Amino acid sequence: MPEVNVEINGRKYRMACEEGQQQHLIGLAERFNTHVEALKGAVGEIGDNRLTVMAGIAVVDELAEAERRIKALETEVVVLTRAGQEVASEIEALEGRFASKLSDAAKALEGVAGVLDEAAILPG
Repeated sequence: MPEVNVEINGRKYRMACEEGQQQHLIGLAERFNTHVEALKGAVGEIGDNRLTVMAGIAVVDELAEAERRIKALETEVVVLTRAGQEVASEIEALEGRFASKLSDAAKALEGVAGVLDEAAILPG
C-alpha cells in the first residue's frame, strides 16, 4: 500500500492510502491544513489538539452545508423533472389534437375536391 507524507500545522505525517490515491490524499491534507492555518491566524496559538478539533469541526460544518445544498438541489431536480414531464405530456396532447384537426381538415378538403370533380364531370 503506498504511503505519502503530508503536513498539518507544521508537522509531517506519514499516511497510507489506496494505489493511485496519493495525490488526492495530499490535496485533502493541504485543504485541511488551510483550515488549520486560517483558524490559527484567527484565534492564535491555542494548542495543537484544540486547533485540530476546531478545524475538523469547521470542515464538518462545510460538509453539512454542502449536504444541505445537495438535498435542496436534488429536490429542485425532482420538481423540474416533473414539470418537464408535464410539459412533454401537454405537448404530446396538443400534437394529437393538432393531428386530429389536420386530418379533419384534409377530409373536408377531399370532400370539396370530390364535389368539384363531380361538378366538372356533369354537363351543365
